[in-house]
Amino acid sequence: TYSFLCSCAASARQRRFALPVWFPMGRNEEAVKVVVRCRPLNSTERADGRDTIVQMDAKMGSVSVHAPGSSEPPKAFTFDMVFDERSQQADLYQKTAMPIVDSVLDGFNGTIFAYGQTGTGKTFSMEGVNEPPELRGIIPRAFTQIFDRISSRAGDSTEFLVRASYLEIYNEEVRDLLARNALNKLELKEDPSTG
Repeated sequence: TYSFLCSCAASARQRRFALPVWFPMGRNEEAVKVVVRCRPLNSTERADGRDTIVQMDAKMGSVSVHAPGSSEPPKAFTFDMVFDERSQQADLYQKTAMPIVDSVLDGFNGTIFAYGQTGTGKTFSMEGVNEPPELRGIIPRAFTQIFDRISSRAGDSTEFLVRASYLEIYNEEVRDLLARNALNKLELKEDPSTG
């Protein structure tokens, strides 16, 4: 299963539409899924008098982007799921990341990949904030899910090895943010024949 969480920030003056994305591999599905989350306008955008230019229809999985003052019809995009600016962290996690973590705990590989323009909500979706707990993002919720499941199996003959990477790809440089020195770049290797 490939699921993409796509966040967007779109205002009349900025006109940016970006997508944080997730790639998980699951046991029950083999299709690519794309999920879009749109954050609300921030205080600066509201103070500047910006308007929201994105309309989301959760039932239809559609996103419409319109340019204010333009006679052109809105640009429409369809996704597997969309979460509007009122979406909650818990909802997002339960519908997108939780099934991926379940698959990982059943022995499948899984990756969550967030992609998008600066300021579109990737960090909030992935990390959130610790307090209050309802604002925690995907990463702390995934850790809780993983270690709750491990502790529920305590005493079994099952052995668990947990490895995690938190990679940042920025300006074509890759860093592991969990490494002792997160400033060290990881080497990116390509095979001349396979890419």
